[in-house]
Amino acid sequence: MYNPSSPHAEEFIDHAEVLATLEEAAAESGNRARVTAILEKAALCKGLTHREAAILMDCDDPDLEEKIYALASDIKRRFYGNRIVLFAPLYLSNYCINGCVYCPYHAKNRTIPRRKLSQEEIAEEVRALIRIGHKRLAVEAGEDPRHNPLEYILDSIKTIYSVREGGNGIRRVNVNIAATDVESYRKLKAAGIGTYILFQETYDRANYERLHPTGPKSNYAWHTEAMDRAQEGGCDDVGIGVLFGLSGYRYELVGLLMHAEHLEARFGVGPHTISVPRICPADDISTEDFPDALPDHIFRKLVAVLRVAVPYTGMIVSTRESARMREQLLHCGVSQISGGSRTSVGGYTTEERHNETAQFDVSDTRPLDDVVRWLLEQDHIPSFCTACYREGRTGDRFMSLCKSGKISLCCTPNALMTLKEYLMDYASPATRAEGERMIAASLGDIPEGRVRDVTVERLARIEAGERDFRF
Repeated sequence: MYNPSSPHAEEFIDHAEVLATLEEAAAESGNRARVTAILEKAALCKGLTHREAAILMDCDDPDLEEKIYALASDIKRRFYGNRIVLFAPLYLSNYCINGCVYCPYHAKNRTIPRRKLSQEEIAEEVRALIRIGHKRLAVEAGEDPRHNPLEYILDSIKTIYSVREGGNGIRRVNVNIAATDVESYRKLKAAGIGTYILFQETYDRANYERLHPTGPKSNYAWHTEAMDRAQEGGCDDVGIGVLFGLSGYRYELVGLLMHAEHLEARFGVGPHTISVPRICPADDISTEDFPDALPDHIFRKLVAVLRVAVPYTGMIVSTRESARMREQLLHCGVSQISGGSRTSVGGYTTEERHNETAQFDVSDTRPLDDVVRWLLEQDHIPSFCTACYREGRTGDRFMSLCKSGKISLCCTPNALMTLKEYLMDYASPATRAEGERMIAASLGDIPEGRVRDVTVERLARIEAGERDFRF
């Protein structure tokens, strides 16, 4: 029944195929020759099948596990260099009619205050985010057709793009809202969104239906097929993910990769990003109620296996994770992180709202400037670049550049220029010193020629006060 090209969820996420994959992985993970052959294939940077990745995940040979980690780090460097893209979530509303048992926004929760930002309040939140240096946002909202209709989301995007603060503004809005229809995705694309993001939560259908007892989200097929409708509506950059801990991690790994294979087979391009959140405490939610919650060592390995399986795909980790865990994951293949985040409605401007309406507890509470300096000290380039969205390098156009290895000719210079902007406009003296050191060192990695000459020229112009080049 498994058919990656099928538009039907039960065929591209086929339960029988997942079980057969897990059975093969259990049988083959101790076969050193097979595991070695899979690693050799992964080193070619063409990706792995869900069956091959499952075998790596089950392998418990310490020597081979270290090779998985080393390969994950090497692959990340090959395609993304030492750049780490930074963003922040912006919660518009926590009104929701779904019954998701793992989310404090669920409809039956009477302890959490319900909030919805007006357009004026959204503008204030955006000003607060610009003032700390953000350029890229991920808009979040609960599913509620009365309080959060599509028109409200579209108006909010328009407001976000209109705000200027100190000559700066938000350059790209990614959107993480409920599954919708093709026409709505067309409207989101026309509004100028970057990536449409939707987490599957869990690919295990029986568990999905138990965890989503009420509301539109309870329809497994409608939710799982959302990325197909998004692609049909012109949203060619899509981001997938699961909430690890809701079901067995092996099942979720296979489901994620089958979904990626499906998008590649049907639309010619896989997901732009894969997010790896873990279940964590929140208002009326306890991780003790979820027996599949992941320990750190399994989570770290999972991220490494995903990186070697989908080498071209961006990988995102949020402030759900501690600074210590995020540092480890940066070396396993993560390429995007949030920083200075508030997971509450109105949380960037009102401390009371931040404490009352958070969707989940933030573990890494450091201000953005501390996160930027930490990345620099770890030899990463913090990047606020949005050039690919602004120049139309999305979907298969982005992936073709990435697969050719030429994307770094765009990404590294733009990362350095956006870092320079941040240093000039927002950084503390200590962060600026680290950033200038990084820029000087990184210029030497750009081959001599026009790209380096243009980069040096624009860095000088930014220092002189010019802003908002096409990055």
